[in-house]
Amino acid sequence: MATSVFVLPIIPGKEDVDRETLQHLAAPGPEHDGYVAARRSQGITREAVWQQRTPMGTFAIVLMEGEDVNAAMGAIIMGQDPFNTQFRQFVKDVHGVDLAVDPPPDVTPIVDNTF
Repeated sequence: MATSVFVLPIIPGKEDVDRETLQHLAAPGPEHDGYVAARRSQGITREAVWQQRTPMGTFAIVLMEGEDVNAAMGAIIMGQDPFNTQFRQFVKDVHGVDLAVDPPPDVTPIVDNTF
């Protein structure tokens, strides 16, 4: 099982849109079903998102777990199904990141302890 954690900036004023959209995807309904189907097909077994306010703005902290998170990110970036297409537009509108063009997060693990 692999884990990836990264941050994305939230465009000022889009914090509520970010929170409401993600909560909507987590609630039962057709959009939830599409979300779950997409993530399962990408091999993602867990996805969690937090918001953190900082003096530099609000950031989304994203955690993804799965067998191959890098491959899953590739599927999210390249997937042409309706969910992935809409999700990429959401990320662009709320976070200012174009997943199809911008480089993936450059995350360097430092410490991962289990006690």
